[in-house]
Amino acid sequence: MAQLPATGRAAPAPRVRATTLEADGLSLSALLAEPVGAAPRAVLVALHGGGMRAGYFDNRARPGLSLLTLGAQLGYTVLAVDRPGYGGSAVALPRGLAVEEAAVVLGAALAGFSARHDTGAGVFLVAHSFGGKLALAAADVLRDALIGMDVSGLGSRLAVAPHQLPGPGRQGEWRRHWGALRLYPPDAFRLGRALIAPVPEIEAAESPRWPVLHRQLAARVRVPVRFTFAEQEQWWRCDAAAVADLTAPFTSAPVRVDHQPDAGHNISLGWAARTYHLRVCGFLEECLLARAAAPPRRPVEAATV
Repeated sequence: MAQLPATGRAAPAPRVRATTLEADGLSLSALLAEPVGAAPRAVLVALHGGGMRAGYFDNRARPGLSLLTLGAQLGYTVLAVDRPGYGGSAVALPRGLAVEEAAVVLGAALAGFSARHDTGAGVFLVAHSFGGKLALAAADVLRDALIGMDVSGLGSRLAVAPHQLPGPGRQGEWRRHWGALRLYPPDAFRLGRALIAPVPEIEAAESPRWPVLHRQLAARVRVPVRFTFAEQEQWWRCDAAAVADLTAPFTSAPVRVDHQPDAGHNISLGWAARTYHLRVCGFLEECLLARAAAPPRRPVEAATV
């Protein structure tokens, strides 16, 4: 029987480190993980939800649950950003920003990052909950640099009254964030305390406008989009009628909706995190494949007089 060659030492694990992005005079805090010893295939830019921080995507409750570590091991740079009004920009933006203003700031921050780092094939947005609103708004800012986006925990029809959503002075109904506690490692709740942050006033005030704003933003998207709803999603409706309402405005982009078993709203903090993150990376690979296999564009012929 032929023997497999010795593999030698295991490749060093990617390191997650804090970094700062500069955007037109604003500083955004972020977490960064890069592939070891290789250029990145692309950059996954991760955008957290309301009342959370960038560490949402760096689940340390058990090995293998962090998107930053997994993405870097698979050959991507992963950049989890504290959205404007959170983390390093909270003092400068105590009330936060409207989502379309935040998209401009994010675009400037990523332009600065791209000037200093290899970004491979471009930027792929991974967003959770309210971060998905910023992802949809950013599509119009990032334009050709954007490969696609993967959004979890966001719909267009609320399953609660607007006043039940997290906002200044309220975290919303605690159990709706999590679902059944068995869906999370025991350490998830202890470690999760460090991720909680106040929801900026402007972000909370904009929430009732989301159904209208969603239709406007979705119509501008030109890249593939995947939405994921957790099995125990409790903030957003995900029945057939709600899914149809969510996807209909994407008139210029392919869109799909998936469901994640054994998960609550905070998918990336639960046992299902690794499964979900692998699906995120799989969808990114599909987007890259579609680009590589696309038929060549025909040159525009000069008009004859």
